[in-house]
Parts: sequence; structure tokens; C-alpha cells
Amino acid sequence: MKIDDIKRILVVGAGQMGAQIAMQSALHGYAVTLNDLSMDILEKGMKGNRVQLEKRVAKGQMAQAQMDAAIGRIRLEPDLEKAARDADFVVEAIVERLEPKRELFSRLDSICPPHAILVSNSSTLMISQIAPATKRPAQCANMHWFYPPLVMRLVEVVKGKDTSEETAQLVAELTLKIGREPVILRKELPGFLVNRILRALGREAYYLLEQGVASFADIDKAVELGLNHPMGPFKLADFSGLDIGYNARLETYEITKDPSDLPPKALEARVKRGDLGRKTGRGFYDYSATPPTPTPD
Repeated sequence: MKIDDIKRILVVGAGQMGAQIAMQSALHGYAVTLNDLSMDILEKGMKGNRVQLEKRVAKGQMAQAQMDAAIGRIRLEPDLEKAARDADFVVEAIVERLEPKRELFSRLDSICPPHAILVSNSSTLMISQIAPATKRPAQCANMHWFYPPLVMRLVEVVKGKDTSEETAQLVAELTLKIGREPVILRKELPGFLVNRILRALGREAYYLLEQGVASFADIDKAVELGLNHPMGPFKLADFSGLDIGYNARLETYEITKDPSDLPPKALEARVKRGDLGRKTGRGFYDYSATPPTPTPD
């Protein structure tokens, strides 16, 4: 398949990641189908997209007509059978757990046209763990976006052991067509590139916290002012969603069985009490205050 053969993109999962991936694709002219379990979830995802685009219109960064046209290219479809049957390229952006992803890929494989490419937005699960659920492993790859997709330019394209070079190149070419910059990983490993580097930083930050060297707020301050990072590791964890980081660490541990890959206690405690970061209003910081204030353990 060539890049010009991709006419319709299907995004499965209308959370903040999936909805914004769909929007970014539509902004660059693609017909997009957005699928999730209900119309309520789909409409909530699109509401978030409208808020983001309305800000651009208000700042003069795009015309209202551009916004309306892009939104008009997205079809909301809660029925996966209907959503997948005309898809040329599918981006999976559902919960970060292996079995649901394998089940979805198996269903997509049975519904999608034979030429369709299936990619996972997973940040830690490797496509070689997911693709065997299909009869088209050569047409499966990781296409890992960064949050928020409407802003972050990088996309990691990861080849699995059965992913064809043609598929990897096609995913990278599509990434460019929708206004993002690809890097191709020809060897897969948990966490890929960026998250492995971030994980190393985060592991040391949690170690310093657990050893009582400094508070998480002071560790954040040190990283922001000393390394010139826009966010310290704990603010970034809140921004991304503490449950995302927690589940990613559990998945990595299932592969490595290395106790150092288990979620740190400070992270586990917050996730178990439902403090998941900005999306719940409370994580390492309390977002009901301005500016956000550190929360106690």
C-alpha cells in the first residue's frame, strides 16, 4: 500500500489521546472515524477538541472555517463493525493493558479490509506482544504519540519482529503528512526511546523522595530551574495521569520481573486512593488551588 491509498483513518479510543490524534489527522485533510463504547464518550472527546481549536481561532492562529471543516471530517461511530469496515489505517488508543489491546486487534483484523495497517499508540506495550492476535503482523506497528497530540510534534514509530519495513516507512510517511515528526525504532524494547529516558529520570526522582533527600516539590523545582525542564518529574506525572504511569510500570514489570520496575510507593498510594493527577484535580499537587499546592503523602 502507498501513502495515497490511505483515505480514511480510524482511531479507536476517544479519551484525550485518541480524540486529539483524530483531530490532528482531520486538521491535515484526512477523513477520520472516531470510535469508542458510547456516543457520550465520543461527544465528550470532541468537546475537548473544540475547546482547543476555539483557542486557536481566538488567537488568530486558524480561521473558523478551517476549524469547522476539520471537525466535519470526523465521523463519530460507537459501533466498531461499522467504524472499521472502511478503514485504511487504524490507530488504537485504548486502556494501557495487554489483553484488551490483543482482543481489539483480533477484532479489527477480522473486520478491517485486508490492506489496512493496524498501529498501537501504546507507550510501553510492544507491538510483538499484540500483533500475534492478528493474521497480519507484518502490517502492525507501534505509533506512539505524546500528550497532548495537538501540541507535541514527536511520534515514535516502532517495528516489531514481524513488522515489515514497508509498514514502518508508511507509518512514518503518514506521520509527516499529518504534521508530526517521526523517529523510527528498528528494535523494540519496553518504553521505547523517550519514556526510557524519562523513566530513568523519574526512577532517580522517586528514589530521592523515598530516601528523604528532598520533597517532591523541591525535586520538581530543582529539575525545572537546574535542568531547564518545563515541568519537574512529579508535575509531569500529574499532567500525563498517574494511572498511566502506574499501569505502564506494572506492564514493564510483567516483562522484566525486575522489582525496580514496580511502581514506587508514593505513586501507588495516590493511584489507589483515586488521585490521578490533573484529570481528577489532585495527584502530587492539588489543582483546586492557584497555583497548585503540594499534597501530603
